[in-house]
Amino acid sequence: MMEKLLIICVFAGIIHMIETLAYSVRIAGLKTGKLVVALSLFNIIVIVSRTANMVQAPLTGKLGDAVQSKGDLPVLLHQLQTILFAASIGTIAGALLIPSFVSIFSRMISHLEVAGSVPKMMKNITSIHTLEKAKKHVKRPRWIMLSQLRIGGVPKRLLLLNLMATTIYTVGVLSTLYASTLEPTLSKSILMSSGLINGLAMITLAVFVDPQVAILTEKVIKGESTKQSMNKMVGTLVISRLCGTVCAQILLVPAALYIAWICKLIP
Repeated sequence: MMEKLLIICVFAGIIHMIETLAYSVRIAGLKTGKLVVALSLFNIIVIVSRTANMVQAPLTGKLGDAVQSKGDLPVLLHQLQTILFAASIGTIAGALLIPSFVSIFSRMISHLEVAGSVPKMMKNITSIHTLEKAKKHVKRPRWIMLSQLRIGGVPKRLLLLNLMATTIYTVGVLSTLYASTLEPTLSKSILMSSGLINGLAMITLAVFVDPQVAILTEKVIKGESTKQSMNKMVGTLVISRLCGTVCAQILLVPAALYIAWICKLIP
């Protein structure tokens, strides 16, 4: 069981690390002047996250299947909390990797333009010579980056919405799994509600968060705003995302109880 939990935690960390790095794709696009290419190329990396999510989901479901009695619930709760902790670690890892990711991803954009296709680009960048040169693009995060992050200039509502969406997205599936073990007679309806919960998080991101980031990106392209303002917004969004994974820890049990209560009300 410990090996299975470790695998789930690794996948959770990878998923949240990639989703954290997604904030910096626009920085790489602005740096190279190839924003559309950057967004398109990042979709290839997102496939890794989606694959990890597909593998993680049934493994996580197995944790719920292993619950035989109410006495096993504390064990399941601890396992779910461990997965959420892995999500926070993945977010932190993604934040620390942003400087290196921007530099390396910018080079990948250049390689894609030369190669003309993703398969050719992958063949070129995986050569030993290219991998050796990639070392110089690895950058250590500096404390000065944190000192430059201030909320001023970044809409507080945007940060709050990003925090809420991250919290819901992070805790959604795990809370429904825990709720299904609390109320085994309603397990099917509870588990089916996870899509609705995650959908709410996706709508919040798509309607309220992403457009604000896109507007700022457009202003930077037009010269109406500075690249520093974009860096600042990305940094504060990463921090609000990390806070969202921490809030998910706090809301795991209350969310599970609320979901179970709602499903009881359904006739």
